[in-house]
Amino acid sequence: MQNTQHQNLVGFIWNIANKLRGPYRPPQYRRVMLPLIVLRRFDLVLAENKQKVLNEKKRLEDKGIKGPALEKALSRIAATDRTQELFNTSGFTFEKLLDDAPNIAGNLIAYIQGFSPRARDIFDKFEFETEIAKLDEANRLFLIIREFCSGEVNLSPKVINNLQMGYLFEELVRKFNEQANEEAGDHFTPREVIRLMVQLLFTGEDDIFKPGVYRSVYDPTAGTGGMLSESEKHMKEKNPDAHIELFGQEYNPESYAICCSDLLIKDEPINNLIYGDTLGIKEAKNKTNGFVPHDGHPEKKFHYMLANPPFGVEWKPEQDFVREEYEAQGFSGRFGAGLPRINDGSLLFLQHMISKMHQPPKFVKGKNVGGDGSKIAIVFNGSPLFTGDAGSGESNIRRWIIERDMLDAVVALPDQMFYNTGIYTYVWIVTNKKPSHRQGKVQLIDGTRHFKKMDRSLGNKRNELSDDHIKELVRLYAEYEHSAESEVIVEIDGKPKKVNRVCSRLFNNHEFGFLKITVERPLRLNIQASAERIAKLDEQSAFVDLASSKKRKDDTAYRNEIAAGQETQAAIKYTLLRMDGDTRYLNRLAFESVLEVALKKAGIKIGASIKKAILLALSERDPKADICLDAKGNPEPDVELRDTEVVALPKDIGLPLPLGYDNETDHDKLLALVKDHCEDYLKAEVMPHIPDAWIDHSKTKVGYEIPLTRCFYIYQPPRPLELIAHEISQLEKDILAMLREVV
Repeated sequence: MQNTQHQNLVGFIWNIANKLRGPYRPPQYRRVMLPLIVLRRFDLVLAENKQKVLNEKKRLEDKGIKGPALEKALSRIAATDRTQELFNTSGFTFEKLLDDAPNIAGNLIAYIQGFSPRARDIFDKFEFETEIAKLDEANRLFLIIREFCSGEVNLSPKVINNLQMGYLFEELVRKFNEQANEEAGDHFTPREVIRLMVQLLFTGEDDIFKPGVYRSVYDPTAGTGGMLSESEKHMKEKNPDAHIELFGQEYNPESYAICCSDLLIKDEPINNLIYGDTLGIKEAKNKTNGFVPHDGHPEKKFHYMLANPPFGVEWKPEQDFVREEYEAQGFSGRFGAGLPRINDGSLLFLQHMISKMHQPPKFVKGKNVGGDGSKIAIVFNGSPLFTGDAGSGESNIRRWIIERDMLDAVVALPDQMFYNTGIYTYVWIVTNKKPSHRQGKVQLIDGTRHFKKMDRSLGNKRNELSDDHIKELVRLYAEYEHSAESEVIVEIDGKPKKVNRVCSRLFNNHEFGFLKITVERPLRLNIQASAERIAKLDEQSAFVDLASSKKRKDDTAYRNEIAAGQETQAAIKYTLLRMDGDTRYLNRLAFESVLEVALKKAGIKIGASIKKAILLALSERDPKADICLDAKGNPEPDVELRDTEVVALPKDIGLPLPLGYDNETDHDKLLALVKDHCEDYLKAEVMPHIPDAWIDHSKTKVGYEIPLTRCFYIYQPPRPLELIAHEISQLEKDILAMLREVV
């Protein structure tokens, strides 16, 4: 189909959509138009053999044939040049619907019910019967059906083949989704972002050029199928003889219906597209619409995977299912490395995709005795790069991916690229089959300045990638050079200017890891039995609990126990008041000795908790006091002075680290590798300023983050003070001049 004809059809269909204005707002047009486009295409595909299907249906039913056997027989007759099941057993066509205008709504529903099961399921997911009733009530149904029967909108397979119709449908999906996203904020991936992801994914994949090669492509958050269709299109352009199988899962019924429609229009299998929740929902309610409350491809592995999981969306509905799998299966399941915070589940999808990887290649004497390996392209917001402290779920997931050398590259995209958010986004390339020259390293690419302004913004989307921008980012990825430059436009002195900037950097895997060490300082207290400090005993819970009782069922015992406690409290306070209130002890052990003598003389016996309460009430921090020691004679740390330091991993350390992902298993093995390194850091960076500091190595944790922005930061020196002073002086003169005009 020529491009002019393609654009004309898009324009005609868009004009039809505008006739919905009134009952529908423009963002709602897709509810009607997308199902009708699919319906009209199916109508014309089946038109030629329509009567043959009806005759064969009657003949076979008279013989008692029904069910799957009948469906297969009718499908073979309905469209002889198709491989996917599609037929209609009603007596209606679009033209016949127009012949009975008063009953057009009921007849249209009957027409849809006459389709083959999978096609009928598509319209059920669209919930199209609701829209039919609304259109009929608004007196628009007949008008819209008639427009689809006009000669200007010819969707016949004699005019548009399956592949061309697929491209037309995808273009219309994009346009209607853009219209909807501008107002509704649905999560739709811009097509140029998908093209970039696809081209990054297939860069260096020479096997896809082999004649007859089989490759599987999977999207666990399939949406309307844009990533799947773009992947297939790219591979077919490179290798028309390639055998490509598409797989996906989607939980939104309308998006699922659109994706299935696209595949069925192109006569491609839709059985591999699952309607359900990829992560899983525990004890999901029974549904009659085919909803699958778990991974729909549990045993499958895929060659290529793409996804745009929701940004910053809670995974509470899936929490019970995911946590149970994590705790019961560990690394035998999908989430062994850890679980992210509940308010963002995007890293769960990446772990899920990694679990779907083929075994990596393993070459022995030039022959691959391993698997095909897999490659992933997934788009995130900035949160998965750095959110989560050392030892947290997010950090552990990053650690697991990087230490196993699966993170190949991260590409930073410009802001304002998506319809419902203006934030920066990042494409991660993850693989278990890195070529030798990329092994042990991660490539970071700064694409934040590779964009052009759109002529008209769509919601939050004001920037887009041109073909040249995509080509340049793919070049940077393919050439794999450290400090590679690219020509970008930056603002200098308020004016845009083309300059060369470093946009690619290579880092060793260990450079993303760090040790979070706990630096302690000794507790130093002065203690004084002054009236003011003795009064603070009433703030200590252990002391207050002396005058309490749990014997609430026996009122006499209850009162007696409280009275006895109050007597003890009074005796302790009286004893403390009799001590020398002017003496300030700088050694805690010295005061404890004096306290024991005083209490013994008063005949008062106290437990450890009351003794601790007394010391807390009578003490104040004092840098001039002696260091407090614990029972073993070791310095006691001051929790208020406790601090943490981030220490880079040793350059020569081997990966993966021996520490378990519970942050406890084999912690001693980790310390054997890093203890001296941490002590050297303490001596060089901390002790010159705090000589009595030490490291509590039992609290040492491992963290991983990807500080992409910092890696490309360019220092901009502040403007000279003389220039700023001159500008302020000039502004003052301008203000005075304006005031004179007013006066």
